[in-house]
Amino acid sequence: MAIKPELLASAATIEEIERLMAAGADAFVIGEARFGMRLPGDMDTKQIAQAVKLAKPHGVKIYAALNNVMDNDTVELLPYYIRAITDAGVNGIVFGDPAVLMTVKRIAPELSMHWNAEMTSTNYETANYWGRRGATRFVLARELNMEQVLEARNHTSLELQVQVHGLTNIYHSKRPLVHNYLDHHEKSERRPVKNEGASENLSKGKLDDGLYLIETERPDERYPIYEDANGTHIMSSDDVCMLENLHELMEAGIHSFKIETLLKSIVYNETVIRAYRAAIDAYYADPDGYAFQEEWLESIVALQDPARELSYGFFYKEQVY
Repeated sequence: MAIKPELLASAATIEEIERLMAAGADAFVIGEARFGMRLPGDMDTKQIAQAVKLAKPHGVKIYAALNNVMDNDTVELLPYYIRAITDAGVNGIVFGDPAVLMTVKRIAPELSMHWNAEMTSTNYETANYWGRRGATRFVLARELNMEQVLEARNHTSLELQVQVHGLTNIYHSKRPLVHNYLDHHEKSERRPVKNEGASENLSKGKLDDGLYLIETERPDERYPIYEDANGTHIMSSDDVCMLENLHELMEAGIHSFKIETLLKSIVYNETVIRAYRAAIDAYYADPDGYAFQEEWLESIVALQDPARELSYGFFYKEQVY
């Protein structure tokens, strides 16, 4: 029997966890902006405990995000925070800094540890390096193609996680570039800018349709700008969608499929999760007789922003670093 993969999502609130869990998600990444990177919402330790209490009876797992860039002040807070989320009952943590790993091993060695360092998680030797130091899962870079994903699966015993749907981050700066630009523009022009109020929306993790980058070589592609407490993030111009070819990843035994919910409506995210849930369950019930159903994809297409293409991302591209 093939491994039944975990369907993982992020959520901004307890209500979103309830709705996405009902749609079919069986794991969530949540946390506080001080410790976690690009979260759709800020959830303190009390809310994390509430999420665990809600999820545990249904067999749903809660992971805490500790994958932010850690400065000295944050490192000093790690023991207290890790004790708090352990007491809350989280199943594991997502990390990218050795300081987090060492603190977890000392304070809460029972937690599963998912190594996620964005673009540097590109090969199985790195996965095995972190596995020898206590990591239980390796989050593969979004830039890997299918051949590289399958090769990694064949050369590590760690659980592997891949993103199968949603936008991806292509640039991050700790500086609040949007706020700085808007403040400068208002001062230099001495009049309200077109996107008045955009800074407030961005600080809440909302996307303003007027805030994006365009390359001169590709004027039809718009790269959304997202800004939060951790700085400025430039996102992809399209949305990854591996629904049609999800069976290739299931055949390979990938352990976790991530749905990126950032900057999407709750209705859209519910629809996406239902579609992937249906595909996973259908394949797991009968791998040999599995057949993709067009209505799964059609439900997503009906809600997809026409300005954002659904694509395979890098899965079928030859990657050059």
